[in-house]
Amino acid sequence: MTYKHITLPHAGKKISVVDGALRVPDNPIIGFIEGDGIGPDITKASLRVWDAAVEKAYAGKRKIHWCELYMGEKAAGLFDGDYFPKETLDAIRELTIAIKGPLTTPIGGGFRSLNVSLRQALDLYACVRPVRYYAGVPSPLRRPEEVDVVIFRENTEDVYAGIEYQSGTPENEKLARFLREQMGANFFDDAGLAIKPISPFGSKRLIRKAIQYAIDHERESVTLVHKGNIMKYTEGAFRNWGYELAKEEFGEHTITEEELYSEYGGKQPAGKIVIKDRIADIIFQLLQLRPSEFDVIATMNLNGDYLSDAVAAEVGGIGIAPGANISDVVAVFEATHGTAPKYANQNKVNPSSLLLSGAMMLEYMGWKEAADLINAAYPQVVGDKFVTYDFARLMSGSHTVSTSAFADALIARITGNADDLARFEQERRDALERERKEREAQRVTNPMEAMKESGRRPTTAGGIMSPIKSIAASATVDKAMHQMRQHNISSILVEPDGSGTWGIMTQRDIVTKIVGANKSAANVKVSEIASRPLVCVTSDLTLRLVSQTMMDNRVRRVVVESNDQPVGIVSETDLFRIVEEFGWEPED
Repeated sequence: MTYKHITLPHAGKKISVVDGALRVPDNPIIGFIEGDGIGPDITKASLRVWDAAVEKAYAGKRKIHWCELYMGEKAAGLFDGDYFPKETLDAIRELTIAIKGPLTTPIGGGFRSLNVSLRQALDLYACVRPVRYYAGVPSPLRRPEEVDVVIFRENTEDVYAGIEYQSGTPENEKLARFLREQMGANFFDDAGLAIKPISPFGSKRLIRKAIQYAIDHERESVTLVHKGNIMKYTEGAFRNWGYELAKEEFGEHTITEEELYSEYGGKQPAGKIVIKDRIADIIFQLLQLRPSEFDVIATMNLNGDYLSDAVAAEVGGIGIAPGANISDVVAVFEATHGTAPKYANQNKVNPSSLLLSGAMMLEYMGWKEAADLINAAYPQVVGDKFVTYDFARLMSGSHTVSTSAFADALIARITGNADDLARFEQERRDALERERKEREAQRVTNPMEAMKESGRRPTTAGGIMSPIKSIAASATVDKAMHQMRQHNISSILVEPDGSGTWGIMTQRDIVTKIVGANKSAANVKVSEIASRPLVCVTSDLTLRLVSQTMMDNRVRRVVVESNDQPVGIVSETDLFRIVEEFGWEPED
């Protein structure tokens, strides 16, 4: 493609996409946009660090060929006042990957935001924000090293879709009249109105990308964050579609949190990602108190906006938070902060947000070794208190350096002993794996406490059921009793007899039908005292209805079925423990 102001490097090759997967050559052309305000300062510094990491990691066998693209104030100077030239959009599509500094939205320029317009024009539907702690960075948390989460925020829907109508306008009055007269809605007069679209398509493609990321990067879990307890048909639907997608498209790689406890006793099977969900307001608390419980988060636009900035504050602030906006393949990495024009051209500010977004970009390209060098060198430089002014004012005994000097220090570390940096990064990963094993051990030994601490509140039969233990109908009662003692259970399922019907034998059956009837447990078959048919419920039945089923059938336990097969048991004792541990709030 021929461009007016953009010049593609002759030496490099463009990234290609084959069957939906990136094919990155050893000499790829990558687009970059300097950005406005402090953008040129942090971009120049970051480019040098990225190049040094690639050179060191691959001994000169790989090299990025940078292609400058234009957007914002620099574009306006080249494209006759156009801050958002089509030429740049075309180039990003052609090059597939780009990175940009912060952009200023022109006043009266016809754009709600250049950043939002870029996401919409290229359908960059996933805002991806990895948030992790780098040793030495000032943090308000007692144990910030536990923060290592990747947030996938849906970029195109929710209230950010921009479907809103100003109070007092004819459009507002028309919509208000329709909602009141046709839909029976009730709200105050002259209210501003907005539409919150949440679709299966938009939700599932975002969640699909989050789950695939978790699989590709061997993450532990994906948490669906929502306010579905209030907004049932939008945010609640997002949650439901997420579980559906995980089951339908990633069934071989995922299990639900309910299955983790009920079928696997809290021990996570190798190669399986746990899919769980949390209410939006609760997740803010949990990410401060127990951040290690969360790994990958998928959420909607507004929740993701709040959450990504809030978690970034736990590990140093938005000034060092990396980010990207990604479509199915096209990706634009970016500094997540503003342009800070009062510091423009002063070589003063912290380049970390853009710098670490570049490390994220290298990972996206499959150049993990180069990214690891940056991620390992960064905390060592900060740990030496060789920092820009924003960190220096939070540290005692620090050395305040310029933007370019901070980059120099990183390059010196990167180009030094790479084996030391690689070992440093591996030690961090080993520590995360040890924490994962500790959480698993807690789930296995004390599942109820683990549930409570992780913020999970079981609400259905599947969430509290115990895995079934069964015995053949032809076995003698004494053998069944031995198995019950061995597994510390008060009931055991009896496999189908000649009629093909499952049964259950309980401790009460032993008392009344063996001891009370004065029979020998060694001479009576289980089938003779088992109760049939079973009282069954589905795994998604609410706990209140489980309780109602027990009362209606005058039983102390019910069997949870899936596809007409028993998969678990819920007893009165289980319900009692839930109420004791979590309290009881009336269901809607």
